[in-house]
Amino acid sequence: MKDRLETFATILLAVAAVTTAWATYQSAQWRGQQAINTSKATAARIQSSEAATRAGQEAQVDLALFTQWLDAYAGGDEKLAAFYRERFRPEFTPAFDAWLALHPKTNPRAPKSPFAMPQYHPASLAQSAALDAQATARSAASEQANKRSNNYVLAVVLLASALFFAGVSTKLRTERHQEVLLALGWLIYLGTVVWLLSSPVRV
Repeated sequence: MKDRLETFATILLAVAAVTTAWATYQSAQWRGQQAINTSKATAARIQSSEAATRAGQEAQVDLALFTQWLDAYAGGDEKLAAFYRERFRPEFTPAFDAWLALHPKTNPRAPKSPFAMPQYHPASLAQSAALDAQATARSAASEQANKRSNNYVLAVVLLASALFFAGVSTKLRTERHQEVLLALGWLIYLGTVVWLLSSPVRV
């Protein structure tokens, strides 16, 4: 009986050691993935901020040129108004043309300015929103990777407990105590393995 207990303890020590190595490797892999996602999220946030700043600058240019055009138009200076209109940004021109087609001078239903038209959608603003969404997704992926890495660390702790009980069981004198500790070690090990089988793997 004692030989059988020692055999089971040796087997548990072997398989638990291998599983511990695997769990440690997985924890490191997910930790690396977390770092990658965090880095990409940060880069996307910076790019989003830059695009938002650029969109604000472009909107100021659009507003300044439109204001100048409006003053020239209201003053009846068609030549000066045409001068400013030729310098509208390509993204602003469709909104301006659509707004002008509504005859805003006589149509009370027309929007107050081209900036309220659906045709006005600066590419930099859309780019900023897309990058911000990408950063949010990367941040979520980073948190998920961190959680999975922590789960594997917990698995290492549980496996260390199984190794401890397996090792201690061989040092006890009474077979009853050996059986209890060995059974506990196997229970912890098998429970941990079942949990690990349901955990995502990264290679």
